Amino acid sequence: MWKSDSMPKIALIGAGSTVFAKNLLGDILSFPELSGSTIHLHDIDEERLKTSEIVAHRVAEALGVTPNILTTTDRRRALTDCDYVITMFQIGGYKPATVVDFEIPKRYGLRQTIADTLGIGGIMRGLRTIPVLLDLCREMEELCPHAVLLNYVNPMAMNCWAINRATTIRTVGLCHSVQGTAEQLARDIGVPFNEINYLCAGINHVAFYLRFERDGQDLYPLIRQVAAEGRIPDWNRVRYEVFEHLGYFVTESSEHFSEYVPWFIKRDRPDLIEQFNIPLDEYITRCENQIAAWEMMRGFLEDRSMSIAVERSHEYGAYIIHSLETGTPRVIYGNVANDNLIENLPVGCCVEVPCLVDRNGIQPTRIGTLPPQLAAVMQTNINVQSLTVEAALTGKREHIYHAAMLDPHTAAELDLGQIHALVDDLLEAHTGWLPEYH
Repeated sequence: MWKSDSMPKIALIGAGSTVFAKNLLGDILSFPELSGSTIHLHDIDEERLKTSEIVAHRVAEALGVTPNILTTTDRRRALTDCDYVITMFQIGGYKPATVVDFEIPKRYGLRQTIADTLGIGGIMRGLRTIPVLLDLCREMEELCPHAVLLNYVNPMAMNCWAINRATTIRTVGLCHSVQGTAEQLARDIGVPFNEINYLCAGINHVAFYLRFERDGQDLYPLIRQVAAEGRIPDWNRVRYEVFEHLGYFVTESSEHFSEYVPWFIKRDRPDLIEQFNIPLDEYITRCENQIAAWEMMRGFLEDRSMSIAVERSHEYGAYIIHSLETGTPRVIYGNVANDNLIENLPVGCCVEVPCLVDRNGIQPTRIGTLPPQLAAVMQTNINVQSLTVEAALTGKREHIYHAAMLDPHTAAELDLGQIHALVDDLLEAHTGWLPEYH
């Protein structure tokens, strides 16, 4: 049974991500059936955890509800007897890990935009993160074996694939790219979002809308019209270009998608960077801006004299918990193991598909066969995911090289010798962050 006997116990692991924790807590506690939940907030950063505790109480006060909010830096304590575990952390943080993922590849002329999902940055983030997630899952197997793990941590596909291969924990990976991009497209074509019906499938960040309709009418002609009339938003040029060539619109943002393929970021083609408005080092800039704004934001979040707005977000986490607890049926998009859900992608890889959620659990939809050009693009990413997971689970250093060799963007820029040297440099820089590879 997925339904707990009373109000659920929910652990937020990485709750020092205060703004994201605030949004999730607002979503969860806005449901009357969840308003008395026990919320375990966990983080290794005591200062940020204290802020999140204050914010959690402020959210509850704003909603007029009385959850039981507990905070701890002891992960085992946070996990004990939980019904749901939500992961939302970043191993290594902005410094040193993210900076290393960008700066060392730059020495080789390899530039990135986000570096958290694929590419050499995604590989290294996966190698940092998978061991921590597996340790957490082993603790869950001991302390809350029937709990559902809702994973928000990137690289999503690699992380979920490793969990499914190496543990017994029931998990689903959650991202907002499917519903977020659908909302963006609705604005582009001037159709109310609540009137649109879509079917989307693929892998996380490389899923495509197989149908995009209103009342059974295909809306793809309206999307093509946006391009034909020169109304493509400047920040979305990459995706519209891919749409023109593949015939379907991809879910993840242009800055993300540009580094999953070999076509856009080239050191000897600055004209491409300008033409497609590709924000190199975007994640570095974003992190620095967030850090600069954090103290001011923290002051506001902790100031009880200021009103705090609580609005329902479009994240799936709270809806899943509510549906599992109450039986209310909903469809969400989740990252799950490919148990013949998509026939022309490898069995066992992590796919993103619509899932029915009710008291029977999270039930993925069988999609069948994707258009072959879409499956082919996905396979180039799955190769990297597979080899990174293999490296993480076996401890074999050779598979890290293999993952980097087969990464579309890395291979388009560097030769085999450079890739080997780059991996060596990154592994040396990650000393203390990774287990030993042999």
